[in-house]
Amino acid sequence: MATIALDGLVKQYGKATVVHGIDLHVSDGEFVVLVGPSGCGKSTTLRMIAGLEDISGGTIKIDGRVVNEAEPKDRNIAMVFQNYAIYPHMSVAQNIGFGLYTSKLPEVEKKKRIAETARILGLESLLDRRPSQLSGGQRQRVAIGRAMVRNPAAFLFDEPLSNLDAQLRTQMRLEIKKLHQRLGTTIVFVTHDQVEAMTMADRIVVMRDGRILQVGTPMELYDNPADVFTARFIGSPTMNILSARLAERAGHYSAELKGVGATVSLATSNPAGMIGADVLVGVRPHDLVVGLAGEGGLTLKGQVAVVEPLGSETLVHLDVGGTSIIASAPGKTIPKVSEQISVHASPGSLYLFDAKSERALCRM
Repeated sequence: MATIALDGLVKQYGKATVVHGIDLHVSDGEFVVLVGPSGCGKSTTLRMIAGLEDISGGTIKIDGRVVNEAEPKDRNIAMVFQNYAIYPHMSVAQNIGFGLYTSKLPEVEKKKRIAETARILGLESLLDRRPSQLSGGQRQRVAIGRAMVRNPAAFLFDEPLSNLDAQLRTQMRLEIKKLHQRLGTTIVFVTHDQVEAMTMADRIVVMRDGRILQVGTPMELYDNPADVFTARFIGSPTMNILSARLAERAGHYSAELKGVGATVSLATSNPAGMIGADVLVGVRPHDLVVGLAGEGGLTLKGQVAVVEPLGSETLVHLDVGGTSIIASAPGKTIPKVSEQISVHASPGSLYLFDAKSERALCRM
């Protein structure tokens, strides 16, 4: 196992900077997920750690050793790619053992490692098959096995589940999580899917435009997002964001929502001296509940535009004064399209952001 440390890591292509001096420390045995939209620099960062991309500035340390100039084979890490990259003319056993063929291990030890890796991944009965005879999930396990068999200090995964269907993605998420729990090896995992990040990571690194916005456990990012981008990216469905203006009347502070005819009281005093300033109020769909009543918080009335029954809950898309929001209802509660309904979010479930910087201010 190994620690991985990035200090001021920069990547440039000509005059274009795609990674802007990021700092990140991955602890020994930690499962860290880099998440963000396409083009945010997460895969480039992973490839720099692997040695597949030259770095333009900063340092990369693996187990305390600077590896800026080290060849990929000398970094004692293994990478699993999005497209599996397994050889179609080789059997499963040959693919798993490919990385051992040039090693000086005795043949008996090589076969032992291949057999043990196949056992862990549930591939024992498939060792003689070719990749064309395997399902997508089985091929991905072969790719993981080829990385595992070398006993690397760390695994790097570059969107390994993106080519799988929904059911297989769920299955492979569990497989990789179980594998990490069993082996305890350091893992850096790249994805654009926040569900993968939330369900697999010890810590999530949210990236945007080549910069790190926030690092924390899944629930830290979900409960306390540092900015609007993180608030909307972490959590599904995405957080509702409503424009508002801070106001003060008779010593009471509130956020007056624009265009929806609602006001939210602030439990705190004048936040950062911003009375009269434009702000953003955030509320997650699961906290904005159809038919819920209560004092304080936020109540909105709107017309049902779309209904999405999901079994355990129903997502309700509302038009509130020309603003589209998403609310939640119990699974068997299915409002009718065009029906006028009320939705309510309890105090403490609302988020306040500065409209200009989009940074978080407080909870409401």
